Amino acid sequence: MKDSDEPLDPDDLGDRISEVFDLIGALYRRGLRKLEQGEEIEGVSVGVRSVLTLLHRYGPMTVPQMGRVMALTRQFVQRMVNDAMARGWVEAIPNPAHQRSSLIRITQEGEAVITAILAREHALNRQVGGDLTDDELRACVRVLKEMLKTFDHVDVD
Repeated sequence: MKDSDEPLDPDDLGDRISEVFDLIGALYRRGLRKLEQGEEIEGVSVGVRSVLTLLHRYGPMTVPQMGRVMALTRQFVQRMVNDAMARGWVEAIPNPAHQRSSLIRITQEGEAVITAILAREHALNRQVGGDLTDDELRACVRVLKEMLKTFDHVDVD
């Protein structure tokens, strides 16, 4: 029997990583359904939520910058920005570094929306059971980051 602290051989690793991908997909879909069930933030699509979260956490960004961070096409991100702009949640401001690529900035209304969303997510995340430890969550994050590196070369445009 193999020691559980030893790296897995490639075939076993592939099987176990497939299990992780299956769980991530189910978790993502169920989590989004749960989060979308509240009145105060109804109507915020997953894409618009992602744009608002980025701008809330990192400040003004261009559409191409957001696309790179989220690994989504520039065109898709632009549609999400347009949706958020139509609702008054973001605004375009001049970009001193590039005249043709405006910076997108979150508005006060957008801050209120994303703050409500993040508070709901935090309340839901507090309900996770299993007596998880910081070490376990660090290991989970490490595994997911390694999985993500596998797709660093994938062009989203």
